[in-house]
Amino acid sequence: MDDKTNKKIENENCDNLNNNIPLISSGRTSRDLNMNKKSTMKKTPENVKDKNIRLIKEGYITVIAGPCAIESREQLDIIASIVKESGLNFLRAGAYKPRTSPYSFQGLEHQGLEILQEVADKYGLYSTTEVTDAETVEEVAKYVDILQIGTRNMSNFALLKKVGIVANEYNRKVILKRGWASTIKEWLLAAEYITSKGDAELILCERGIRTFEPYTRFTLDLSAVPVIKKLSRLPIIIDPSHAVGQSDLVIPMSRAAIAVGADGLIVEIHNQPEKALCDGQQALDIKQTREMLLQVKGIAALLGKRIR
Repeated sequence: MDDKTNKKIENENCDNLNNNIPLISSGRTSRDLNMNKKSTMKKTPENVKDKNIRLIKEGYITVIAGPCAIESREQLDIIASIVKESGLNFLRAGAYKPRTSPYSFQGLEHQGLEILQEVADKYGLYSTTEVTDAETVEEVAKYVDILQIGTRNMSNFALLKKVGIVANEYNRKVILKRGWASTIKEWLLAAEYITSKGDAELILCERGIRTFEPYTRFTLDLSAVPVIKKLSRLPIIIDPSHAVGQSDLVIPMSRAAIAVGADGLIVEIHNQPEKALCDGQQALDIKQTREMLLQVKGIAALLGKRIR
């Protein structure tokens, strides 16, 4: 492989399947929000976490926010402070990153777990990260509050069973993302592999499915929300970031998700999306994050719910 080709692959965004689609500029800026300063928030009694908290709570819309990948302790600290100051309680961040290209950033792995635990505890936030294989489930469970199973692993039955056992043993919650080519029936049956191993809180996550439409990264199937509520008692949240793959489309799809009845959102945010090592094109900057929360709060209020 020549240097020019290698450089192109190394700079590829996380699983960006639509490299030929021009991304729309959102006029991101972090200057007015002083994002270059590391937060000095100290751990206080208010930041102590309740290990028995429910991820989904009646009368509330749960918003989980954070970067696609943990890049450094300073980066995650800044973003966690934004999540906390926004009144949210849940922080997402990837330590192990399954990538389409072997030349792309693979995450900080175990070091990332240590950073995530440290930063989440500092701000009293509940952390979630993806588990990628059965061998590391227990390792991840020792550091985070919520185990996330990504779209690639929805049909990894050995992993599903292991997550069910470990989540029950460590009192962890589980988010199960829908496979990008999976039916709702297949998704619900995959969930059974987890619930059959214990009574850990399980939340389904619709993150878009692959269709013939190339403009967005995937097609967000919002009809899955009422269908899941019809067929199951499991709560369901929406991941608009991975579904659309473009930051300017995340806010309108977030509004739509709440309006259709989703129990929450999991959204990618970054203090400097243009410098992100993974999926920067779909991450909301700080101004967009605040606007998203403002609009989602308005729709939630119409439904008699609040944001948490």
